[in-house]
Amino acid sequence: MTTEAQPRLLDVQCLDSRGLHRMAYWEWGDPRNERVLVCVHGLSRQGRDFDTLARDLAQEYRVVCPDVVGRGRSDWLADPMGYSVPAYVADMVTLLARLDAGQVDWVGTSMGGLIGLGVASLPGSPLRRLVLNDVGPTIQWQALQRIGTYLGMPAHWRTLDEAADALWAISQGFGPHTREQWLSLTRPQLKPDGDGFQPHYDPAIAVPFRAITPEIAAAGEAMLWQSWDRVQCPVLLLRGAESDLLSAETADRMMQRGPRTRLQAFAGVGHAPMLVQTEQRQAVREFLLAP
Repeated sequence: MTTEAQPRLLDVQCLDSRGLHRMAYWEWGDPRNERVLVCVHGLSRQGRDFDTLARDLAQEYRVVCPDVVGRGRSDWLADPMGYSVPAYVADMVTLLARLDAGQVDWVGTSMGGLIGLGVASLPGSPLRRLVLNDVGPTIQWQALQRIGTYLGMPAHWRTLDEAADALWAISQGFGPHTREQWLSLTRPQLKPDGDGFQPHYDPAIAVPFRAITPEIAAAGEAMLWQSWDRVQCPVLLLRGAESDLLSAETADRMMQRGPRTRLQAFAGVGHAPMLVQTEQRQAVREFLLAP
């Protein structure tokens, strides 16, 4: 494990429909290392979710953990309809150009996995290995409805502990964490607002999310399956055994078509494993570093 305690905060300019926006990213390890690992977070999260995993792998990799636009230290978009997976894929292509890496490994949790799927399906993709964390081409409608109950809703907390308790109430699917682990995951999720804290993301990310209908979801699912069939690199598919977003049926279907895939489920976890617990990190490490 590296002795480096904190990552470097950098940024890259990306193009959108209104001009340019700045995407922040956290970099661990030797910036000269040609072996690059990109870790991308879920819908309302940010790049510091991967601190524990990044510390584990920073001796082997230059680990890069972006804050997807609208989250964490990145800019907010003037047009909220720009908060979409195809736009995020374009931002990541810009990031990969900045990193100047010939080959890249990718760990993506939920939305970050869909972004990785988009990058991996591009002709000539630089992705060598892909870890999809509790996500696939078919996303269960009830999970989207659950997320919609809190995404973008006004929130204000007076203290870190109050925020941690509130976020834990909507994050039971992440599985067991110690209080110390949960506080570490909570701190980067908070943005000071004078007399307390608010969520560290643009509430407008909920605008395109709330515009999703079953019909739009079905069309998106068909496109995602086409992307899945185009992926050429090996895939590790992680699943919370109690996930309400990635069903066991979808995971089985992914094993039967598309790229060569290994499936690993974690008992007592729903959506989604946070890659903090030892067995989860070890599964990722073994897949990425295997000959």
